[in-house]
Amino acid sequence: MAHISLHDQYRKHVVPAMKEKFGYTNDLAVPRIQKASLNCGAGKALQDAKVLDAIADTLTRISGQKAVFTKARKSISAFKIRQGMVIGARVTLRGSRMYDFVEKLVHSTLPRVRDFQGIDMKCVDQHGNLSIGFSEHIAFPEIRSDEVEHVHGLEVTITSSAKTREEGLELFKLLGFPFKKA
Repeated sequence: MAHISLHDQYRKHVVPAMKEKFGYTNDLAVPRIQKASLNCGAGKALQDAKVLDAIADTLTRISGQKAVFTKARKSISAFKIRQGMVIGARVTLRGSRMYDFVEKLVHSTLPRVRDFQGIDMKCVDQHGNLSIGFSEHIAFPEIRSDEVEHVHGLEVTITSSAKTREEGLELFKLLGFPFKKA
């Protein structure tokens, strides 16, 4: 049996199921994934340029797209942060790269996470967006654990066009995201 891509699965299986469940009359009214954002803060390693470069390199390898450094908008003396200082890196994926990343996330990354029991239903917010935090970036298949010097976490946010939490949750379930059993 041939492997079906996530975008084809969305068109052939998710759209009809969502139309039936929520009563949409138009295919374009069905919620869809708009973008996938990967974000990583530098945390305690703000002063170390090597760590910032390693974080950017990690995000670039995971996403297949160059990471952009994020800068502090204002100074916070308690955290020793000055305005304009680099505090992390991020990548925003859209289109075919987004679908490839989400497919890889569901089928190979999440099963590699240590002690993974499923995604908590609370990870889907009121607007139908899914946010998953990874405490270790080595769960991604592009990262070889013998090359890693600094283990850092990262956050993945998948933004959907769903209007409510229920629509977003159903969309992610139909796309194959492994949620915890209630």
